[in-house]
Amino acid sequence: MSIQGVSVDADLFVRAAGGDERAFGELFERHVQAVWNHAYRLTGSWAAAEDLTSNTFLIAWRKRGELKLVRDSALPWLYTVAGNLARTEHRGARRRLRLLTRIPGAAPVPDHAEAVAEQVDGQARLRAVLEAVRGLPKAQRQVVELCLLGDLSIADAAALLEVAEVTVRSHLSRARGHLRALLDEKPLEDQ
Repeated sequence: MSIQGVSVDADLFVRAAGGDERAFGELFERHVQAVWNHAYRLTGSWAAAEDLTSNTFLIAWRKRGELKLVRDSALPWLYTVAGNLARTEHRGARRRLRLLTRIPGAAPVPDHAEAVAEQVDGQARLRAVLEAVRGLPKAQRQVVELCLLGDLSIADAAALLEVAEVTVRSHLSRARGHLRALLDEKPLEDQ
């Protein structure tokens, strides 16, 4: 299963599932930048994107025998894992912040790295979009994360989610309408 001497993901994952670390390393090198970019678009933070990317590939290594390829590509599965990890981290951060506000005199200490990251052009807009995406119904959020944030084709997203392409298109259309409405009603200065 090679294309001009380059193994496809399916072949690499079969070899990796058998314990071939070099095959998994090749998969990592092939997809790490795309997964990091996706994680950054989900979180709006360079550090969080690095952590999510590392954890995504750790899970991929642990579950390499269970991985579901879409059109012989591991990328849709990796995007899904990164999205799940991002949501889990977001929920955990909200819980920690709520706990801190309950402790008398324990105000959160501002993080210098976050202050610097906030100055990057477009960061406020990205966070507003991500917050709006988190508020979408699950089916719409999934297709937005895969197709708009993850740059997957509608066909690949439909295959991964095991739904018809028309369903993905419908969810995308509704999600775009919801996002437009949510983002138009909130001025960026308030965020």
